[in-house]
Amino acid sequence: MTTIDDLQVGGRRVIVRSDLNVPLDRSGDTPRITDDGRVRASVPTIRALLDRGARVVVSSHLGRPRGTPDPAYSLTPVAGRLAQLLGQPVAFTGDGTGDIAGTHAQKIVAGLGDGEIALLDNLRFHPGETSKDAAVRAAFADQLAGLADYYVGDAFGAVHRAHASVVDLPERLPHAAGQLVLRELEVLRTLASGAARPYVVVLGGSKVSDKLGVIRALLPKVDALLIGGGMCFTFLAAQGHGVGGSLLEAELIDTTKELLAEGGDRIVLPTDVVVADALSVDAPTAVVAAGAIPPGRKGLDIGPASVALFADRLRTARTVFWNGPMGVFELPPFAAGTRGVAETIAGLDGLTVVGGGDSAAAVRTLGIDEEAFTHISTGGGASLEYLEGKTLPGLAALDDRRPRDDVSFTRPEARLPGSEV
Repeated sequence: MTTIDDLQVGGRRVIVRSDLNVPLDRSGDTPRITDDGRVRASVPTIRALLDRGARVVVSSHLGRPRGTPDPAYSLTPVAGRLAQLLGQPVAFTGDGTGDIAGTHAQKIVAGLGDGEIALLDNLRFHPGETSKDAAVRAAFADQLAGLADYYVGDAFGAVHRAHASVVDLPERLPHAAGQLVLRELEVLRTLASGAARPYVVVLGGSKVSDKLGVIRALLPKVDALLIGGGMCFTFLAAQGHGVGGSLLEAELIDTTKELLAEGGDRIVLPTDVVVADALSVDAPTAVVAAGAIPPGRKGLDIGPASVALFADRLRTARTVFWNGPMGVFELPPFAAGTRGVAETIAGLDGLTVVGGGDSAAAVRTLGIDEEAFTHISTGGGASLEYLEGKTLPGLAALDDRRPRDDVSFTRPEARLPGSEV
């Protein structure tokens, strides 16, 4: 892949596809970012371009506004936080119309000087961003391409989406991969094929169905696969245990039986769980054996013996990949399992990778030092699909080795002065 170091960006307009899809607290008068991890992760690439005199146009999605403007999903709060992190003003193009690359945005981008930055409003305000109609996506990509001379793909959390700004836009501009994408790829390639042993994978989250692909891909490569979270109950059911009112994908019991037979003692399940009658901070809780969950009670976290068991299997690991919390960590009565596993991984030597999504959110919510991990991914879904061996369309669009059709590096005539390449 071409990198930003290969581009002559001084005095040029560079559109950077970042992933600024942050969680927001909308309970007050002004939406507030509750986890700015993705904004912070986007800064190194943007900063490097600005320092080289580029005129940077940052683009991102936020949530799922379904192709129409919605103030609840505006990137306004992100613009403020990005300005703080960069230490300079960020011109925001949002005008509430959903015309993301229209006259208003064109005027602001045309006024940028060297080393200055603008942020477009939510790309998903425009129906062309996520349309399944290739012609509609292409038309939106044409509009975006008219804003810039170069494209930099740095939204790792979106590279598994065949969206206009991820796939169609880099076909229209000379392009490069950003620093974040390159770092994610470096780590994931190691996990996929070059991990030091012992290699331990920790999977949690709600559903087995979300993780089947990565389990099948990694099981032959790992020394231990530790399974917690809501997904563990389908495995426990496959062993013949009753799981009460816990999450259960009954249609996958036969599949999990096959995985247990294939994995043998490399698949490690909880030995105890925290149960309650309801998912509530006030619900009475109890710790019970994993094979003795009372009818009607829900398993909502792994128990202390399971944390100790998992810690024992992790202690000698030289490579760890963790994706998915061990319980409903957002509520204190059900956070101890995730905290215990996270703290164990944080204390290890070797390569320790947090696979994005809820796992990354748990690290920050529970106040665990992010620097204690080798890498915290910004893309949970993208990480899993990569490790499954799938082709990610956003990465394929940046791959200069693949065959290209006649539209590669072609674009509509630039609408902005000084943007000829």
